[in-house]
Amino acid sequence: MDKQKILLVEDDTALASVYRSRLELENFDIREVHNGEDALAAAIEYKPNLILLDAMMPKISGFDVLDILRNTPETTNIRVIMLTALSQSKDKERAEALGVDDYLVKSQVVISDVVDRIKHHLASE
Repeated sequence: MDKQKILLVEDDTALASVYRSRLELENFDIREVHNGEDALAAAIEYKPNLILLDAMMPKISGFDVLDILRNTPETTNIRVIMLTALSQSKDKERAEALGVDDYLVKSQVVISDVVDRIKHHLASE
């Protein structure tokens, strides 16, 4: 069986490498990118099953990435989990209005929680 593919979008490279290592241990195929432009290109080219998306990034924010993904036919159905430092309800509401599948606040979750949410969303494919 092919590994499920996760696109990891995180501009903090140290944090990205921690997540990448853990997700590879869980037997996922991971592509890591560090900005919104690369995320949009990779979403179309790599065709991930799920995107783990940071909100605060240079150039194109995670919210804008999500908006573009949802409005692009090739990517509209990819599951997206936002993992962000933004804990205000208005940010969560904005992400939900744009069609996010899940919204996790970095300070409120540990990596195993994130893995659990990823597995949950991929199991319901």
